[in-house]
Amino acid sequence: MQELLGRIARLDPSASLGLRVIACFDELVVGHVNTRGLLAAAASLAGCPAGFRRISEAACVRVGPKGDLLDGPAPEVPAALRLTTADGLEVWLERDGEPAANDGITLERLSLAVRARHGLVRRDDIRRHAAIMLDRQSSAEERVAAAEALGLTVQGEYRIAAAPLFAQWQQHPGGPEDVIPTRHGPLHVVVLPADHGTVVASPCGLGTVTPVDRLHESFRVAVVALRLCSPPDEPLVDAHAYGGLLTMLADTPEDSHQPDVERMAEVAAHPWGLPTVAALVATQSIREAARHAGVHHSTLQSRVDVVSSTLGFDPLDGLGRARLGIAFLSHRLRHSTVLELPPPSS
Repeated sequence: MQELLGRIARLDPSASLGLRVIACFDELVVGHVNTRGLLAAAASLAGCPAGFRRISEAACVRVGPKGDLLDGPAPEVPAALRLTTADGLEVWLERDGEPAANDGITLERLSLAVRARHGLVRRDDIRRHAAIMLDRQSSAEERVAAAEALGLTVQGEYRIAAAPLFAQWQQHPGGPEDVIPTRHGPLHVVVLPADHGTVVASPCGLGTVTPVDRLHESFRVAVVALRLCSPPDEPLVDAHAYGGLLTMLADTPEDSHQPDVERMAEVAAHPWGLPTVAALVATQSIREAARHAGVHHSTLQSRVDVVSSTLGFDPLDGLGRARLGIAFLSHRLRHSTVLELPPPSS
């Protein structure tokens, strides 16, 4: 499927996103994702709320593009944005204006996925085990029980892989998976054993290795790692490469007052600003950083002088290196666009 996406994108860019919709719902059906997760996927792909109900019942489920449950009855939507199955299930998209190019295929795949889901499991009022296990508000006992229900062992160690619903998997790992609503939108989550081999997906974030009762921490770190991805140059970020830095970032409110991060935005205003900082973070000396950035060392030195003056500390001296790295990563998080749906031509 992913090879086909690449070929179709070159031949017919408008068809590429439609095939991604198909691939996305295929993944969700295989993962036995619940109705809310399916609606969250449709809403995220369409960029507007999605809904579901049984024709025989007044109650409905409505989910927004961020995976949040919406209150209120089913709204009136045009026939082109509503699909009713022969067995009495109805799905719709709540879009203002005319249907978008891929709304039809999104509704079709959502309808098929919902039918498959309700043909297998009808007890949609039961929270899925993955959601309980990854919820930091759940008790340790609840998380362990949910993990065991998923086939994980208390003695084992695992980590979380997090990816957006439009991610491209060249090699799909086995393991429990689900779609989990987050404040950044619904994410496809896979539980991996600690010794799992390479994950090949773009974009994707890998969390820290933890016991089952602390997988909620691995999940939060995996989300941070995902948001640091920058395909195609850095399609996957592994938390192990950053030690405890990503755990610290996961625990830091992004709207908190961080003077170094705010001054990093001034550095980023220069066209060479962030590439220079990236070179400094990745190397040990001015000359090495200059080679990394592809400029003369005297040019890089003059840029470092501007960076130092803007930040108010020497980025190459002692704790200055640590401050620079933390400010750089935090700036990337605040300005991450990796979870935005790619355009059809991508």
